[in-house]
Amino acid sequence: MGRRPNEAGGRPLFWILVAAVLISCALAYLGLSTALRRQESRFLGLPNDGLELEGTGAGGGDEDCCRGQEHLELWGPAVKWGADHKFNSSRDCCRACKAMCGSVGPCLCNSWVFCGDRERCGERFGECWLKKQEDVLLPALHDLGEKVIWTSGLIYGIGEGIVGLETDYGTLHIKLFPDCAPHSITYILELLRSHRCAGCQIYRAESRGPSWDPKGDHLSYASFGPPYALVQGTLEAEGVQFKKLPLEACSTIKRGSVAWIDSGPEFFISLANHDEWRRAYTVFGAILPEDMEIAEKIAGLQTRSDVWNNIDVLVLEKPIYLKLKRITNLGANGP
Repeated sequence: MGRRPNEAGGRPLFWILVAAVLISCALAYLGLSTALRRQESRFLGLPNDGLELEGTGAGGGDEDCCRGQEHLELWGPAVKWGADHKFNSSRDCCRACKAMCGSVGPCLCNSWVFCGDRERCGERFGECWLKKQEDVLLPALHDLGEKVIWTSGLIYGIGEGIVGLETDYGTLHIKLFPDCAPHSITYILELLRSHRCAGCQIYRAESRGPSWDPKGDHLSYASFGPPYALVQGTLEAEGVQFKKLPLEACSTIKRGSVAWIDSGPEFFISLANHDEWRRAYTVFGAILPEDMEIAEKIAGLQTRSDVWNNIDVLVLEKPIYLKLKRITNLGANGP
């Protein structure tokens, strides 16, 4: 017996329509959720949702986090001469310098210079000069600019490369990560050398609230904010033109991470482990663990509610002004 059209031909058409509706709903949901994520991320200036760069190093010490700055030549006494010490990549040169850092005390090598442009370097291609800077926070600069064929980098060992953000509530000591964020560290060192940080301040403060435990771990049943477990501010000297920084190695944000928002000079200090931010910010340092109570104290100061890009935030009633200073007396046992 032949089937009726609505039995034989109608059912396939029905299921096609159902499938189309389901697909449309799924696409609409995906678009809406993406928009909401981007909207939520703008409170920190997320440059690209889902962006993930090469190089990890949440603590600044991962082997893969070994970067340098192109068109920069650092000077200083050579530990190993490049003419007799060659590699195929700047990363290998960096690793050779890192290998001269022990588990205690300063590194025997704290800077490296590599010639990696095969055409312009000629016979010098692959030369890896390992050097020892007298002052890791004031490295000897020989040349800088597009004409320079060298790539250079810094390595900070135990107790080295620490700067302080001085506040009325104590000094936040920051261990810098030059091998993960060389351009960022160049800027911080320039700011340090200029002795000018007028205008540097913290103006936003949000506690861990009910979403993260004291160790910074997210509680599975809780939201991701607000509050967002961070303090936020700017590191830009008044009267000095700021040049945007490139996005560099993006570690997963951990409790104590210090990172740029977008291309700087806005920055934040995380009070929690923010795995949900998906490695989208340049992490250029970390607050020493013993100073986190200062950051927590700041997060607990009096605030007022505000709305940034449709996101509820907490802004300090009185901004906290910062002084950037060099730290030289933590000793060899520092982190």
